[in-house]
Amino acid sequence: MTVRELTRELVSIPSHDDETAAGDVIEAWLRRETDAAVTRDMAGNVIARKGTGDRTLALVGHHDVVEPAASQVETASETPTGDFEYVVEQRDGRLYGRGAADMKGAVAAAMLAFRDSDPSPAGELVFASFVGEEVGGVGAQHAIEHGFSPDYAIVGEGSTGYSSPGVTDVAVAHKGRRGSTITARGTAAHASEVDAGENAIYRAADAVDLVRTLETPAIDVAGETLSGSLAVTEIEGGSAMNVIPDRCTLTVDERTVPGERAALERVETLEGVTWTVEQDLPPMRCTDEAFAEAVRKAADAAQSGTPALVTKPHATDAGWLAQAGCECVIYGPSEPGEAHTDTESVSLAVLERCRETYRRVAASWL
Repeated sequence: MTVRELTRELVSIPSHDDETAAGDVIEAWLRRETDAAVTRDMAGNVIARKGTGDRTLALVGHHDVVEPAASQVETASETPTGDFEYVVEQRDGRLYGRGAADMKGAVAAAMLAFRDSDPSPAGELVFASFVGEEVGGVGAQHAIEHGFSPDYAIVGEGSTGYSSPGVTDVAVAHKGRRGSTITARGTAAHASEVDAGENAIYRAADAVDLVRTLETPAIDVAGETLSGSLAVTEIEGGSAMNVIPDRCTLTVDERTVPGERAALERVETLEGVTWTVEQDLPPMRCTDEAFAEAVRKAADAAQSGTPALVTKPHATDAGWLAQAGCECVIYGPSEPGEAHTDTESVSLAVLERCRETYRRVAASWL
């Protein structure tokens, strides 16, 4: 089976609200095509292992996708089984379909590389495809909580076209995302008696002013400056035009970098203001230069362009793995602007490049 055939099969399987069917196919393929120890955990993650050495390298992906556009779905009446499927089309050297870029193509490339690799007695090779990456990394967190702890990992999220068009680079760091809510509380009163109440919107405005003064950390990595950011993105408060509001909420989107965070907790020094973290996706940075360079050399040997060490702006499951102590890099076929689009696609040549790079790293690093 070629990477094109396997990608096409995986992309056709709906997995935006239930990853079970895609996980079934991945698990069955691994059991049929390899002699690895294959497991399926309670979350639905599919994990396969071979080799018994002390050094562990994992090829990591996810088989959930975001909701497809109507144009990316075939209706039940159009499919042989009577069940709906995702539309998959091939043209101009690319496969089009929901999940082709993010990231079933990389999963297929990793499956084939895993099958074709024979780790030395010094190492263990692991394949893992997680569920729930698109909703905060719930699959990765479950796996880590239940003992998934490779020493090194290549996460197949997109790294193509960062240094120059068509080149698949090696991302050694990415930002995280912390989403939080600031709640300002006051005392309601009739608007004709302003001094009888405490205006929660005014207190929220004070919080906004404070947020705008906060410094966001930045780090230098791979010759780039990776900078954090803060933005107040939503506001809700008040009940009527003639009532002093007793409650106002703000949401804040924060992009984090490895190391320090913006001091958002300072808003709680304001009277009547509390701060609650709703989501905290960790950033990632590879600190093992030898591993990053080994992946870059393998990538260089697998393509005509010259790959670079780069950074990514988006959070991935690599953040959870790095937080647990795994040295991670990102290497995958998706290009900037492809994921989550109505015309999502992936280059077949780059999929083959990724398969070969994963195989080369497994052979050299283990």
